[in-house]
Amino acid sequence: MDAPPLLDLAIEAMRSRGLEPDFPPRVVADAESARPSRSGNDVRDLRKLPWFSIDNADTRDLDQLSVVEPMDNGAVRLLVAVADVDVLVPKDGAIDQHAAVNTTSVYTAAGVFPMLPEVLSTDRTSLHEAVERAAVVVDMEVQADGRLGAATLYEAVVVNRAKLSYDDVSAWLDGRGEMPGDGSLEALEAQLRVHDDIARRMRSWRRAHGALEIDTVSARPVFRDGVLVDLRADERGRAKDLIADLMIAANTVTARFLSDMGFPSLRRFLQSPRRWDRIEALATSYGETLPAEPDAIALQRFLAARRDAEPRAFEDLSLKVVKMLGPGAYMAVQGDGADPGHFGLAASHYAHSTAPNRRYPDLVTQRLIKAAIAGDPPPYDLDALRAIAQHCTDQESHADAVERQVLKAAATLLLQDRIGDTFDAIVTGAAPKGTFVRIAQPLLEGRLERGFEGADVGDELRVRLIRLDPKQGHINFERVP
Repeated sequence: MDAPPLLDLAIEAMRSRGLEPDFPPRVVADAESARPSRSGNDVRDLRKLPWFSIDNADTRDLDQLSVVEPMDNGAVRLLVAVADVDVLVPKDGAIDQHAAVNTTSVYTAAGVFPMLPEVLSTDRTSLHEAVERAAVVVDMEVQADGRLGAATLYEAVVVNRAKLSYDDVSAWLDGRGEMPGDGSLEALEAQLRVHDDIARRMRSWRRAHGALEIDTVSARPVFRDGVLVDLRADERGRAKDLIADLMIAANTVTARFLSDMGFPSLRRFLQSPRRWDRIEALATSYGETLPAEPDAIALQRFLAARRDAEPRAFEDLSLKVVKMLGPGAYMAVQGDGADPGHFGLAASHYAHSTAPNRRYPDLVTQRLIKAAIAGDPPPYDLDALRAIAQHCTDQESHADAVERQVLKAAATLLLQDRIGDTFDAIVTGAAPKGTFVRIAQPLLEGRLERGFEGADVGDELRVRLIRLDPKQGHINFERVP
């Protein structure tokens, strides 16, 4: 029986996991007729600043812009503008209720299922080039050593002066390409160089305090004339690291701001590893010793040493560590309550706030920020935030499962003539529900159906492809002695 088209399979996978692949007519109608709500706050006019964005070349749902201004003693004023989505998506309206179901955009090999209707997320709430947009600005000082200093948040009107791509910016920073942009923004070169420098300093400060140096890869479907031809590693680059560092700073400052205001909030956290014993054993296999209790600084020193010693093997080591660390989650905290922090980022306060077009926790956080700025009571109480946190964590897991299933279904198209072939693999999951391994070419995961006894996360194996199920996206291997 032939496999259904990838899009049909993706829709079925979404529905089977409680995700809505389509927008109801009421949601579409409300999105098309949405009018911006008036802000009761002081809205600053920052349209003349040299704002720019860096994202994938084909991205249309632009959530952030940034700009820097040098200060005394090597410090820098860093401004991150986040698209004001709340201005067109009122709380508890039809659009908001639908977004609260899925809680995230779902990115599959068959296409994107956006959290918000595209008339908003890729148009009216997107920070497109040369268009005035409402934004929430995170305005922070970064000290010469990379520490975050004084900060404030406020509403503003901004204009994106240059839409840049990760690949072009990375190539230019590495000396492999021409200056990105069309040359219309005179300050762009200086802005990019200061951005790159301040991101590097923030990264160094965080790593000295236990932020983990991880270099994992994800699979990117490659199509030629509409036909899937490969699954390749979606490589990290200097520009992606730059933006990641800026967003970590903005999310940290946002969490502290809400805490200082006494507001309950959603936090993103990664608890201390439950499988620390496995991480200890991994370090021992390299001749290194880690403390008996979870220690982020010690783990980061180990990772940095391994990257220097074997840079080509660092991606595989990173994957092992990530799987042993486990997934992140959302939780609600009271304004003056304890925050478990984020083990992998060395952050004691961390919120998701910089992608409100595609993540529901970020939209909720934006409403909290705007209420705090206005001096209004919180729009959500702690119980409501707890329910949102649990639902968002669950739906994120379901969205990840859909993305993996559709990717595997796409991968079966590439592997249909390779039954019996053998591959080098890494164990990425070992639980009662099954043992899973990842191969590198094409980059994908599958189930270890035979010979899984004794296999644990991080183990390196030789496996043979024995079975494919395109409809279910199942890829099954057996262990080769």
